[in-house]
Amino acid sequence: MTIPEHRQAIDKLDAQIVRLLNERTRHVLGIGESKRKAGEEIYAPHRERQVLQRITKLNPGPITDESLKAIYREVMSSALALEKSMTIAYLGPEATFTHQAAIQRFGSSLRYAPQKTIADVFNEVAKGRADYGVVPVENSTEGVVTHTLDMFVDSDLKIVSQIVLPISHCLVSKARREQIQKLYVHPQTLAQCRSWIHKSFPHAELVETSSNARSAELAAQEKKSAAIAGLLAAEKYGVPVLEHDIQDNAANATRFLVLGRKCSPPTGHDRTSLMFSIADAVGALHRALAPFRKYRLNMTKIESRPSKRKAWEYFFFVDCDGHANEPKVAKAIAQLGIQCSFVKVLGSYPNAE
Repeated sequence: MTIPEHRQAIDKLDAQIVRLLNERTRHVLGIGESKRKAGEEIYAPHRERQVLQRITKLNPGPITDESLKAIYREVMSSALALEKSMTIAYLGPEATFTHQAAIQRFGSSLRYAPQKTIADVFNEVAKGRADYGVVPVENSTEGVVTHTLDMFVDSDLKIVSQIVLPISHCLVSKARREQIQKLYVHPQTLAQCRSWIHKSFPHAELVETSSNARSAELAAQEKKSAAIAGLLAAEKYGVPVLEHDIQDNAANATRFLVLGRKCSPPTGHDRTSLMFSIADAVGALHRALAPFRKYRLNMTKIESRPSKRKAWEYFFFVDCDGHANEPKVAKAIAQLGIQCSFVKVLGSYPNAE
């Protein structure tokens, strides 16, 4: 085919795609209307997972699965925006990795509300000023975000979804590399790039900042300075990227939680998060965890945090495979309740990543 023939074919296909996208959106709006009448949540993580799985199975190429998922994410985002004026609160400021994770999950058509603290994100969702919230919970290099875990003690919010975002740090600056004398960096980013910094800029002045976005903003304003930040922050503040992927661990990733009010139904591939406290007695933790072994539930994570209510009293946070509504998981949680002084299910959600 000639170039004009290819373009003519593309024009015809574009007309079909536009017609089909609008037809799809009308069906989505119909479902949304039925959900509103039934008092159900508009956003359905379990259904989202099903759609993405199905379209990748249908994909013969040459479009990659990841590109196809990104396209459909925006298709679903635009439909969500038409169904309801939805607000997503997240730990800000704008252009941070949490902001990037939120966009990855909800697309670019919704309203995003940056918050100063993790507590503010919880409060915005709890008070109904935001429909969902996005907060970091752990990094593969630096471990758990303790403040997020602590917030669940007194919160009634549920974990409705998770996002696992590969973290790619970049060296960004308007100066040439050999001119850089000062490096702006967030403490978490510093921990994740320490060896690279020591090797590449052993004599540079290190200035800690409140966020990666703030680092990029400062680097954009000062000569002979640079920042370590993500691509979103570099784009927002117009700072050129001098080097990509400078994190010490190539597999560096952060897990984020999506906060909401209702859990999704089981999908067959779920994770349940819960917390409990036990008596200060010999063997108490061993007895508490016995139901997970009895029902052959894979416990993927356990963390302890001081209760802050009584000296030497701790809360334990556990993730396990399965949904709280599944019989084996429900029985394990019931038996856990017998052994513990306090048990709380934080949420069951698709274990998509």
